[in-house]
Amino acid sequence: MFNHIVLFKLKDFQNDQQKSEIRDRIKNALLELKEKIAELEYIETGNNYELNAASFDLSLITRFKSYEGFLVYRDHPEHQKVVVLVRANTVDRAVVDYED
Repeated sequence: MFNHIVLFKLKDFQNDQQKSEIRDRIKNALLELKEKIAELEYIETGNNYELNAASFDLSLITRFKSYEGFLVYRDHPEHQKVVVLVRANTVDRAVVDYED
């Protein structure tokens, strides 16, 4: 299996409600990819317990049968739509990719 793990740090928003709504919008957009990209074997997202923690705000765990499957996901037009949403609302991310 090829594993792709990402942590996202959201930008500052005017208030907590706006930040929470954007965080949930990103989370839902990511989860919807499971129905749109066949190569995506597993997806899990999670919001950080604290809305205003100094750490990252949202996590993504995805699994693919192979690295080639990940590449299909990475370049897929539906994933690219989510990338646009993420980039517009984040200031940082951390990524770890590995095979097991």
